[in-house]
Amino acid sequence: MNPDAVLAAAAAAWARVGGTLTPADRTALGEELARRRGAPGPAEHRAATERAAALLATGLPGEFGAGGRSVALPVADSGTVAGFTADDLAVLLLDGSPMAGPVLTAVRERLLAAPSVPQSELASGSGGLILLSAEGGARVPRFQLAPDGTVRPVVHTVNHLLDADLDPWGAADWWLSPHAWLGAPPADLLGTPAEVQLPDLARLLTEEF
Repeated sequence: MNPDAVLAAAAAAWARVGGTLTPADRTALGEELARRRGAPGPAEHRAATERAAALLATGLPGEFGAGGRSVALPVADSGTVAGFTADDLAVLLLDGSPMAGPVLTAVRERLLAAPSVPQSELASGSGGLILLSAEGGARVPRFQLAPDGTVRPVVHTVNHLLDADLDPWGAADWWLSPHAWLGAPPADLLGTPAEVQLPDLARLLTEEF
């Protein structure tokens, strides 16, 4: 299996094997994935890919060494393994995001495509906002902010109800996806009289029956 496919196989198996790497191996793998992501050219990108694959083969030989369980998985013509790409491993490990693979990558890309601002541009004391992991640092979906840049009070309320600090991607998906009752994404109601409905809608989603 080529090095890119090894990383894709690791992404596909990450939920099962990620926790079995030693802390030192996880750190070293993360460093190589960061170098791969930020490589200035093809040669550096390939070298970091090869080093990351070698770390996996050494750290988990039963999975990624010669004849290992994960490297025996079929590789698609696109270079994916079970729908995962080599880049997905960086999303899982570096970004700490579960939004990878054949289904969730498209969701991640859709949410990150929404207007946003870098976390570094937020004023201090603006906790409680949804932060989405992305290359270059966390992004803050812009709908959470009023035109003057302040945080909309209803956003704090709803994000708390949605446990946005624990599941920022799920919360962002709730805000930005069409809602059957509203006929529009909840974020579209912000700044309108109808925004008062949003906390109750969030409670309906989260309350236990």
